[in-house]
Order: sequence, then structure tokens, then C-alpha cells
Amino acid sequence: MENGELKNKKLFDIIKPLIYKTDPESAHNMVDLIFRTAKRCPLFFNPLIKKNFIDDPMLTQKIWNLEFKNPVGVAAGFDKNATMVYGWPALGFGWGEIGAVTPKPQPGNPKPRAWRHIEHQAVQNAYGFNNDGVQVIKSRLKKTYPFILPIGANIGKNKTTPEENAIEDYKTLVKELNAVVDFFVVNISSPNTPGLRDLLNAEFISNLFKKLKSETHKPILIKFSPDMEDEMIINLANLSVLNGADGIIVTNTTVNYDLIQTPIKKGGISGKPLAKRSYEVLRLVANEVFGKVPIISVGGIDSAEEAYKRIKAGASLLQIYTAIIYKGPGIVKEINEGLIKLLKEDGYSHISEAVGVDIPKKLILKENNAS
Repeated sequence: MENGELKNKKLFDIIKPLIYKTDPESAHNMVDLIFRTAKRCPLFFNPLIKKNFIDDPMLTQKIWNLEFKNPVGVAAGFDKNATMVYGWPALGFGWGEIGAVTPKPQPGNPKPRAWRHIEHQAVQNAYGFNNDGVQVIKSRLKKTYPFILPIGANIGKNKTTPEENAIEDYKTLVKELNAVVDFFVVNISSPNTPGLRDLLNAEFISNLFKKLKSETHKPILIKFSPDMEDEMIINLANLSVLNGADGIIVTNTTVNYDLIQTPIKKGGISGKPLAKRSYEVLRLVANEVFGKVPIISVGGIDSAEEAYKRIKAGASLLQIYTAIIYKGPGIVKEINEGLIKLLKEDGYSHISEAVGVDIPKKLILKENNAS
């Protein structure tokens, strides 16, 4: 670690207790306020891009005909309303998701709705898809898109939309955002919208992809919950790919409150306690669909070592959010530089050579023979 980076890390460690005295949602809103100015303040943000953004051929990948300069992306929930997109490169991100976006604006659940569990390096949130609605977010993205990084839209149904009409919400979102994003992520795995996880079933997924594929030629991914039974995860992974999913993201937040000593009995937990289960779900999904569609891993990734573990288990791309809160704004650069070092140590010249190397060979051979 260079002297400048060490100083910045020490500075973050000094101000961290002050940040933690602020309500998590208020702290996030302050970050949003700062990053909204990225386009108008190049003298401040350009040096940060130069410092934090890793653009190395070893990490560059072309997936869905999109160029990802590095594999670490902004997880959904960080930039709910597409207000911070210009600031993503300043944190080192190689791509990202906005949202979750719903057709109509909605305020989300009553406050407080976000809590830190500092001793666990975790965050618990019950936001409930609070966002400005598709029309406002679309107008912002029109000014941004196309961007230097791939932009995905995490899309969800409105809280007031009955389950039987949910597909219409997703269809509306794809239709409205099709010209201003690079791919879509169908969110039916958040624990914060009543009944949403009930949509993780064969009939809904089959009908969903049929309708959405008629609205766009852009990639459509699906995001899984970590709280499903293993058998259901396996079945839904295969079913999603069979019905046209272009990728799978694992995982969303968890409602396994046993992971936290003093949890609030609502919302989903993210961060370090989720790492074990998120990795397990990644292994389950990769064992089924690796080589058919790209897989994105999210949940508890906070170091280059953990990121590399996910890559070797089958993830082509990664996402983080909670790690920024506990490790500081330099964590993305730290992960990307660490990945380059780990790849070189293992004799790889490109990240793609390491993707899926830990998947049992018999499963890969089985897949190749089947195709």
C-alpha cells in the first residue's frame, strides 16, 4: 500500500466513528448529495477517478457485448435514483446498477428503516423500494446515457400492485428504460416488498421472461434470494436460463436474523454475515448454469481474497455496497489491484482464465457434453 493510500485509509478510520454516529440513511443521503455534483465538479472528481479507477487489460471483459473495464460494480440500492452515476468511476467501479426502480414513485417504508451492526460489519435495511419513479429516473438517465461504464436497471413492482399484475409493472419498466440502460435486473427477491418473494416460482418466471423478451433485445438478468431452499435455487436457476435469462445475480439480502446478535426483526441483512450463504448459493447456481450464462456474485465481498474466491467459483462479475461503509471509499481499488496480484500469482494473464476454475471438472465436462 502506497503512502497516500495508507494516509487515506487512516483518515477514514479516524472519521468512521463520526460517520457511525449519523443515522445510516442520513449518511447515505449526504453521500448522494456529494456525488450528484460529479459532472459539475471535474476538478474534484477527475483526480479521484485517476487515483481509484483501475483500467488494466487483465481485468477487462466483454460480456453481453458490453465492455467491463473491471469486474467490481455498484450494487443496487446505492444509487437508487440514478443521481450518482457520474461519480461511480471516482470510487473505482467498473459498472453498476441503479434502482430498484418502480413504475410509480413511492416513499418506501416508514423510518427508521436502516441500521448498522458495526460489530458484524453488516447493514440491515427495510427501505421498501423508495425511489422517484420511472419517469423521473428515465429523464435523468437520458442526460447520462450512453455512459463510459455499463449501466443496469434493477426493476421492481410497486408495493400497491397486486401479484397478479406484477408482470405489467416489469413490462412497463423495461419499455420505459430500454433506451437509457444497458441491461435489466429483475428484482423479485427483496424482502422489503410484501409478497415479492412469492413470485419466485416456475409459472411466474416463465411468463415474465416471455413478456419482457418481447419488449427488449437487451440482457435481462434475475436476482436470487439467499433464503430459498437449495433445491429451489437449483430448479429456478435452470428454469430461468431455460426461459431466456441472460444472467443470474446471487444474492439479495437475507432475513436470516440468526446471523446478527441484536437484529431488528424486519428488512434484509447485507455485509459480512451474508458472505457464507452468498458463496454457497453461487456454488449451487454455478454448478447448474456455468457456461450457459454469466453469473454475478454479491453479498459480503469486502476483500480481493473474497472477490477472487467468488471468481474461481464461477462469477464473471462482482458487486459491493456494504463494504464501502466499513472499509472506506478505497475498497474498490484495493479489490481490483488485489485481483491482479492474485491472478499473476496463480499464473493467469486474464481474469477470464480464473472464472470457474474451482467448479468440479466433472460438472463442466457434463455441461460440455450436453451442449
